[in-house]
Amino acid sequence: MGAQLREIAGELASTLWREHTLYRDRSGSVVIRGEHVQRWISLAPAGGMDEIVIRAGRILDGGTTAPARSEAVMPLSAGTGELAATCRRLLAEAAVDAAPVVPRPPASGRTGRRSGQPPRSRKPPRSGRRGRRTNLGSWLIIACVAGVVALCAYSIAIGR
Repeated sequence: MGAQLREIAGELASTLWREHTLYRDRSGSVVIRGEHVQRWISLAPAGGMDEIVIRAGRILDGGTTAPARSEAVMPLSAGTGELAATCRRLLAEAAVDAAPVVPRPPASGRTGRRSGQPPRSRKPPRSGRRGRRTNLGSWLIIACVAGVVALCAYSIAIGR
């Protein structure tokens, strides 16, 4: 089934995108990455015989993959055209889910600031750390280590 999945994924990848990367992930599924469109498709064996699970998702900034946005189960015997159509539908759903959400204006219509002024934050900005404080537990550990070193030095000096 693994070799068959890889073969189908290769055909599917060349049908969908000219530029793609094909690899097998840790779970055994075959992943098609389209870096230029910031999307990925995964083909994995499903529970039934002759079935595959197709998942689609986004590629985030930095190259990491976001969790799957949509998935579908298809028969492995389906043709490349039918699988490509399903993949395009899943990719379209992933693109719609990834659309940025436009913030809505406040219900009252009043923003609470004068025009031309930047928005104010609720909290005053924090000025870095004021300084490191060593708590009692740390001092206790330092004292114990110093005591052990002193005890070793004393036992060496007595032994001579």
